[in-house]
Amino acid sequence: MTIGISDPGFLILDSKLSPIACNQQAIAILTFPNLAEQVKRVSVFLADKIRFSLVNRQSRDSLEFVKEFRSGNRRYNCRVFHLDSTDKGSLVVLILERYSSRSSALSQLSQEFDLTVREQETVQLLLQGLTSKEIAARMDISPNTVKAFLRLVMVKMGVSTRSGIVGRIVGPL
Repeated sequence: MTIGISDPGFLILDSKLSPIACNQQAIAILTFPNLAEQVKRVSVFLADKIRFSLVNRQSRDSLEFVKEFRSGNRRYNCRVFHLDSTDKGSLVVLILERYSSRSSALSQLSQEFDLTVREQETVQLLLQGLTSKEIAARMDISPNTVKAFLRLVMVKMGVSTRSGIVGRIVGPL
């Protein structure tokens, strides 16, 4: 089984933050730069890594996890779900998703400016550097419809050019 770099890491932790279950991607993310095979007692290593790297030590009130985790040059969004279990106490589910600034920014702007699914799809293809004709071919619509989608996006975002849309999503470099 090969692991993709964008596959999320998934961990289930007990009330003492020791891993009960996890996928290979979580192990790869948390053991980097070492390979999992090079780490002795992986479960102990993961428990320490979770306590010292994923738990937000700034929070004094309750158990809180960091929102972002760095592994080498990669950044991961850390999503946390608390589950109540009768036989093992409370459980914590951690999901580590590779951070993609462009798609994250597009998602946030889509919500902020209330973009439709087709407008989002058009902008995603625009971000890939495609022309209106190329976008039209991919979306199976006319180039005029693409231009209409882009004009609607421009109005919603308060910009006047295609570059303005890209600038809003990518932000200052």
